[in-house]
Amino acid sequence: MTRVLVTGGAGFIGSHIVDDLLEHGVEVVALDALHPGAHAGRPAYLHPEAEHVLGDVRDAEVVERCLRGVDAVCHQAAMVGLGTDLGDITDYVSHNDLGTASLLAAMHWSGFRGRLVLASSMAVYGEGRYRCPEHEVVRPDPRQRGRMASGVFDPPCPVCGRDLVPEPVGEDAPPDPRNVYAATKLHQEHLCAAFGRETGTPVTALRYHNVYGPRMPRETPYAGVASIFRSALEAGRAPRVFEDGAQLRDLIHVRDVARANVLALRSELPVPGAFNVASGQPRSIGEMAFALADAFGSVAPRPIITGEFRLGDVRHIVASPRRAERELGFHARVPFGEGMREFALAPLRDPVVG
Repeated sequence: MTRVLVTGGAGFIGSHIVDDLLEHGVEVVALDALHPGAHAGRPAYLHPEAEHVLGDVRDAEVVERCLRGVDAVCHQAAMVGLGTDLGDITDYVSHNDLGTASLLAAMHWSGFRGRLVLASSMAVYGEGRYRCPEHEVVRPDPRQRGRMASGVFDPPCPVCGRDLVPEPVGEDAPPDPRNVYAATKLHQEHLCAAFGRETGTPVTALRYHNVYGPRMPRETPYAGVASIFRSALEAGRAPRVFEDGAQLRDLIHVRDVARANVLALRSELPVPGAFNVASGQPRSIGEMAFALADAFGSVAPRPIITGEFRLGDVRHIVASPRRAERELGFHARVPFGEGMREFALAPLRDPVVG
């Protein structure tokens, strides 16, 4: 592999992938629309050795130009997060699904026959894996507003109503997207898989868990929870932790996520299929909020557990990283405490306000 197209190459994760590829001597074309919801302009951190192209992945003419001479595509461009409400649905479908379809069409017309690595998400699983003491592994029903409003956040066994124990979810779990963003990420996987079957293109779908680290956008409706907490602390506000703070996630540093992409792109033979990109070390959302506050020092306000909730959120989703370890040779390197201390001081990216 000598030349790679990275879509979303100016973004939070994409820019780290660009940097990592260049360090390995790979030429990079970085395509990014610099969407005002994520960027206030051209970021200062863009690597000067990459070829940066300002353009939308939905623009076939631009994409076809970017594909000239590349032997791999790393597709990171997407809208992320839960957004504000269902009014965002057309934007998510346009940027994520239509954007992916447009990219694949351009790859087809260009005669592309390299490998494709897709940024997917743990959101495709919906709720994670749960075990009932009586009924073994079960799939909880969608969370109910009334139950959550009364302060009961953990899902019960759908058969007997008993409490469930969360377990790591593997890639063979059936998808169950429970919000618009999750549905678009699963559709991206399906579109890329169909393209791979038709053309013989090897497709690797990396299902990111909760990514954090330098270059995250500041607090917006589309930012991750780590960025929202970090922005609050920087502004002298207490992070507001929804539910009871006990919801479990797998938090992984952006440098580890970039490295997983580079492993998939540079492996001697393609490694097709879906892979969890995760640390394998579950943490609660409350634990993350307090770790960030501690990293800010004694003057930082303490997080507030609010009891608020969003119906589209899932309660627990933690991952098994075993397949990625076995087939990609990937394991997370940045420890949680070290990563949080770095993130507390790292510069964030300013989006356009309004």
